[in-house]
This record gives sequence, C-alpha cells and structure tokens, in this order.
Amino acid sequence: MSVRKEKILSLAGINHENKTKEEIQDYFSRALNSGMHGLCFSPYEEGQQPGDIISEEQIRRRMEIIKPYTKWIRSFSCTDGNELIPKIAHEYGIKTLVGAWLGDNDEINKKEVANLIKIAKEGYVDIAAVGNEVMYRGDLTEDELLAFIQEVKEAIPEIPVGYVDAYYEFEDHPKITEACDLVLANCYPYWEGCKLEYSLLYMKDMYQRALRAANGKKVIITETGWTNKGQVFHGAVPSFENAMKYFINTQQWSEAEDIDLFYFSSFDESWKTGAEGDVGAYWGIWDKDENLKY
Repeated sequence: MSVRKEKILSLAGINHENKTKEEIQDYFSRALNSGMHGLCFSPYEEGQQPGDIISEEQIRRRMEIIKPYTKWIRSFSCTDGNELIPKIAHEYGIKTLVGAWLGDNDEINKKEVANLIKIAKEGYVDIAAVGNEVMYRGDLTEDELLAFIQEVKEAIPEIPVGYVDAYYEFEDHPKITEACDLVLANCYPYWEGCKLEYSLLYMKDMYQRALRAANGKKVIITETGWTNKGQVFHGAVPSFENAMKYFINTQQWSEAEDIDLFYFSSFDESWKTGAEGDVGAYWGIWDKDENLKY
C-alpha cells in the first residue's frame, strides 16, 4: 500500500506540527497580507452593543484599518447607524453583503427590510441578506421569513438575495433554500466541538452539505472563525495559536478552491459574551482597541 502523506495534509490543512509560535505567526501574516475574499464587519466599540447608535466616524476608522485586507465586507443590520456601512465600504472600493437583522419585533423587522431595500436602490448593496439565523433562534415562522425574502426580491430584482443561517438549516428548510437566489451558510467547526486538527475537514463537509441542499445554487460561507480565549467547548480549544492555524487553513482552502468565504470577525466585541460566554469577546483579528492581535 502506498500512502500519499502530502494528500492527507492538504485535506486537513497545513501541517503545523513542530512549528514555533513565531513560524505560525509568519504564516498568519502572509495569509492576512495576501488578502481575504470577505470579512464580517464589527462596528461596536467597547461599551456598545446592538441597539446603540454607531457613528460614521467609528465606521470610517475601522474601515480604514481593514481595507488593505479584504475585497468584501458583511454587515448585519440596516438601522442604528449600520445603514452607513455599505455606503462607506463602497467609497473604499469594498463590495458589500448587506444584512437586514430580523428578530421577534415586527416593527424593527419592517424598518430593517425597508432600509435594506432603500440602500440597495441607492446602489450600495452587492448581495442582500434577509435575516441571520432566524430559523436557528426560532424568532419567526418559516412563512414569516419567506414573506420578507419575497418582499426584498420583488423590490430589488437586479440584486442577488439570500438568507443567512447555519449550513444544516438549509437542509431542514427546503422552501427557504428554494426562495433564495444563493445560499449563505454559517459554518463553525468550533461550535460543534471539533478539534482544531480536524476542523478544516469538518468545514469541507459542512460546505458540501450546503452545496447539496443548494441544488445548483451558489453557496457562500458567510461566517467561520476561531476564538483565541475562553473556555474549552468539547474538543474545540480557544488559543492564540489555534486561532492563527484556523485562519491560515481556511484562507488557504478558500483561495485554492475559489470558495467565497467571510471570516468572523474583524474586531473583538465584548457585548458578545452575553450570548456566547467568555469566548464571545475574542473572535476578532483585531482586538477591541483595534490592534492586530496576531
């Protein structure tokens, strides 16, 4: 029997065994500087949280930091100042995947959708996302979400419209998958307790499942990442080096396979600890003070 070791390593990512922290940091720097397809944009400064008003100044400051490293950004809301993100991104030559945040408040949902349509008609939306993990959270019924998706599709027929959720939700909700122009899938080996060593293989399986559910439609990975601090989640261990290794492997795979992937996230945001525990504050490539972490 002939074992092709290099093929096994390519499936699982770069072999980081016996590499020093400095060598891994060098790999990370090269991966970052070669550029990402997409980056999830974190607008909230320390002490802020969703619902607070974000300023044009803080958006511009953070956009200036990330602009050398990404072709696209993803935003999550179209209210409370977030509606400025797509316009400013276009000024910097960055394409936009713009999300309307949908929850269990009908008044806010209608405002989010109306603003998404308005921003798109002004020319600042390259892909429109109607909701994020709404089915996962159970905030709306399937029919309620479908109505919002259809409203946006009819209002801006020239722009691709999708919905963001965990990859497996597109298997479980074929009507939603069918309604979308493209499938926007969040894929987190970390949140399924996967060990770092197997995380890229697991990610590839997640992506293939989304592709099968999409039935020929384009699939974009809208979130993936690895936190660098916090409690261990089953086999997934947050650490400085693991976060770098995961970034390196996902970026190499994205480039090699020509897969559109948005990394989560740009900046650390402390408010996320409320939903995710202590790991929530450490998903960023840059820290809460906007310093590069790695």
